[in-house]
Amino acid sequence: MASIHSTALVDPAAELDSSVSVGPYAVIGPQVRIGAGSTVGAHCVIEGRTTIGRDNRFFQFSSIGAVPQDMKYAGEDTELVIGDRNTVREFCTFNAGTVQDGGVTRVGSDNWIMAYVHVAHDVQLGSHCVLANNATLAGHVHVGDWATIGGLSGVHQFVKIGAHAMIGFQGHVAQDVPPFMTVDGNPLTARAVNLTGLRRRGFSTERQGVIKQMHKLLYRSGLTLAQAQEAIAGLRGQVPEADGDVDAMLSFLAAAERGIVR
Repeated sequence: MASIHSTALVDPAAELDSSVSVGPYAVIGPQVRIGAGSTVGAHCVIEGRTTIGRDNRFFQFSSIGAVPQDMKYAGEDTELVIGDRNTVREFCTFNAGTVQDGGVTRVGSDNWIMAYVHVAHDVQLGSHCVLANNATLAGHVHVGDWATIGGLSGVHQFVKIGAHAMIGFQGHVAQDVPPFMTVDGNPLTARAVNLTGLRRRGFSTERQGVIKQMHKLLYRSGLTLAQAQEAIAGLRGQVPEADGDVDAMLSFLAAAERGIVR
């Protein structure tokens, strides 16, 4: 059976794999399911309809699965779903979804989530992301895979952050951030391509070159957004291995509803 500290309160209806470890004074509610190899630190509270995958580590004092901080919430049966191998540091808060959206707050796998991070209702957080201390995601925010969000950054509700994007320290993110871009400053400004991240992830020089061209078309060519999208589409076929990156950019821009960071 699971290793549960004698001071922890685990509801008998909760489903914990036999390899789960629960620390002192933790509280786990009846609708919680936790997968193999996961650990729950001291004083954590995991409640609501919350499903947690394998090999996650929750450090002390986090609140996971609580009802959303949304005044429209009226007790509907919504949920939080967390993938595998996430590290969640101290004092993080992850809320369940709302019926005004899909009803599910979703966290992917292999994320590195530092202290005091807030993941609000209906957030869709991808995989392999880094959220530094005090990063705050408001309701309905979508974050693509491999994104990095700097410390003390606030992301406005409904904002989308593309895959491989990087938000600098204390970013005030009120518009969508296209994939592959680095943004920072106040007001927030697109600075460059996140080349350091792309190199770490094995992007070839040729793929990086195409992404640099997309950055130039979006931000350095004096084109309207519609003109830039058309020009970016023209990059298909130049470097076949980068066609997926071009498609990712075009799909993101087509779905951007708040305008993009300029």
